[in-house]
Amino acid sequence: MTHEDPRTVVRAETPRGEIALRERTVDGATVHELVVAGVFAMDSRDTSTETALAERTLALLSSPERVLVGGLGLGFTALSVLKDSRVRRLDVVELEEDLVMWARLGLTPTLGVLGRHPRARVHVGDVADVLAVDPSPGAAEYLPPGPWDLVLLDVDNGPSFLLHPGNARIYAADALASALGQVSPGGALAIWAAQREPELLARLTDLAPTQEIPFAVEREGRQLEYAIYLARP
Repeated sequence: MTHEDPRTVVRAETPRGEIALRERTVDGATVHELVVAGVFAMDSRDTSTETALAERTLALLSSPERVLVGGLGLGFTALSVLKDSRVRRLDVVELEEDLVMWARLGLTPTLGVLGRHPRARVHVGDVADVLAVDPSPGAAEYLPPGPWDLVLLDVDNGPSFLLHPGNARIYAADALASALGQVSPGGALAIWAAQREPELLARLTDLAPTQEIPFAVEREGRQLEYAIYLARP
């Protein structure tokens, strides 16, 4: 395997630290990386976890016409949602305004697709505020109110491995309850985590029937186990 050292395409300072989009060449292919607060968050080389979050949850729903994704990343979760023709409207809520701008500018192929897709809208906002019991009209720019048939939260790595400490509130019991309140009858709330989260499972189970969906991914010779938590109100 041959690869180059990554080069920074664009970076931005935010109240939560620096975010940067980098690219490198691996075996002749361009790989994009997202770095958040100095920590590697994801890249475009292995998108199996993002795809799994979308595909495994959509497969369990009969009519997921309206979907909300919390967290843009490099856009692969959202793009996987759009591959399901039953989805008529996808809203993506991303806290970092600069990352949304990079999507609108099409700085990577996937972000470019999202920026111009007729069934998708990318909004600047905090998904925790959007899913609050009484969301303010300005919780996210130009976002119509819920409910949604499917809410996918891919905001952080899970409550025990946070990139941003402020994201802990997303996994609190009251926030989970309000998020479930924004789900349509027959719909679901799905949360991705970088490892099994027993406490998160217990909190969700207290609120609604919840399924833990673990799955393994091999990455750079290591076997990693991730989990999706699917709650059905």
